[in-house]
Amino acid sequence: MPLSEDNILLNLLVETVSIIPLDTIEPDRLSIKALRYLLSCTYEKEKPFATPEYEVFRYSAILAAKQVSNDAYEAIMERLPALEQTKNSIQASNKFIPDYQKVAKELEPLVEFINFSRIKGQILTDIIEPLEIAPSKIIMDVYRKMAKSSNLVSGEIRGIPFTMYKFKESDYVWDKSACGSKLIIEDNGKVVYAPNGCEQHQCVRAKMPLNCKGIFEWSVIIETHCVNTWVGVCASENFNYEKWVGQPTSRALGTDGNISDYNGGRSNYCPHFKKNNTKITVHLDMNKKTFAFSVDGTKYKEVSVKELPSKLYPVVSLYRHARIRILPYSIV
Repeated sequence: MPLSEDNILLNLLVETVSIIPLDTIEPDRLSIKALRYLLSCTYEKEKPFATPEYEVFRYSAILAAKQVSNDAYEAIMERLPALEQTKNSIQASNKFIPDYQKVAKELEPLVEFINFSRIKGQILTDIIEPLEIAPSKIIMDVYRKMAKSSNLVSGEIRGIPFTMYKFKESDYVWDKSACGSKLIIEDNGKVVYAPNGCEQHQCVRAKMPLNCKGIFEWSVIIETHCVNTWVGVCASENFNYEKWVGQPTSRALGTDGNISDYNGGRSNYCPHFKKNNTKITVHLDMNKKTFAFSVDGTKYKEVSVKELPSKLYPVVSLYRHARIRILPYSIV
């Protein structure tokens, strides 16, 4: 059903949800009807959209299976790996899907708004087709088109890439569940503080996931600095918050003007800025996998972060007396 010009609320809801990766939304937060409406409003439309088409199918299948039974849901979760897991190798599970025909029936209202031609051929053959929940005619049509065209897949994501990802102001908080044991989070999550007993660098990440194409920008104010305070990004896994930020799954800028690298080393980036109330803005471009920093309004060069995983979080590293506030980026 197309969006009505006079239905402002629905329009805003679609625009808002479109730029949220579906894999970050719990399946019980959307109904089949709501997801169908979202997909119908963005199908073959020039609208910003955040989720690759395979993940659209995956989320739809998970939601459909959840309507059938917990066993079907668990089987689909095992049979459909996240897109990131398919990039190195595809090892499809052969776990039986109970009531797969019922899952296919629940999936029917969504299938017509999924563009299977945006999904890589190997994923179709090795993962999706063996499930027997997507109509074979649709799959075969895609195969025929692939046979006739060497560049059928024009892009993994429908619509147009959005240039700037906007979080709500309430999202800019430090995550207590991903925080060094000696750090203290204050002011409703906006401030992290390292007390006297914190004699070595520890880290805390923010709650905002940076895991889709687009440009992300946020700022921190180093209200009180320590000998060297660090601001940057880290992965969601294989990162130790009890240690300094210089780890294989992170990159960060220190107040000494150096950027940490993947093996614990450092390289010069900008002049040092060791003073209180310094404002640092991070400009992360997930389209190009680069980031840059602005220090008190002066922006410096872009640096590649292609070696990092596709799911990142804002992170800071601090110790004894340092105090850091996170806030949205704004142009004054």
